[in-house]
Amino acid sequence: MKKALTIFIGFVHDFAAGCWAATVLAIYWINRIAASPEVSDTLFGLKKQFFYAGLVCVLVVFATGAGRTFTYVENVYGADAEKRRRRMLIIKHIVLLLVFGLGVWWQFIMVYG
Repeated sequence: MKKALTIFIGFVHDFAAGCWAATVLAIYWINRIAASPEVSDTLFGLKKQFFYAGLVCVLVVFATGAGRTFTYVENVYGADAEKRRRRMLIIKHIVLLLVFGLGVWWQFIMVYG
């Protein structure tokens, strides 16, 4: 059961991250279409929906990421490789936290700016 839960949490984590990226692209495309004044007000609601869906995706990514912390506790690769893997995971998460932060900020600017 634990292995199935680990796989499921990893799938949801990756899927939510991909969905968030899709919301960024959707807002960008809608923002380009909404540049004309005739459709700007009509598309504002759609941009807001994608923005809040993106925030939900980020929350799911964070929640499942925390869940993954507790499911990957075994020393599978050996002590040296495990130290390197953990260091690289820290670097990856710092970079991705910046990407998520800047992406959400960009979405906010496109929707409400």
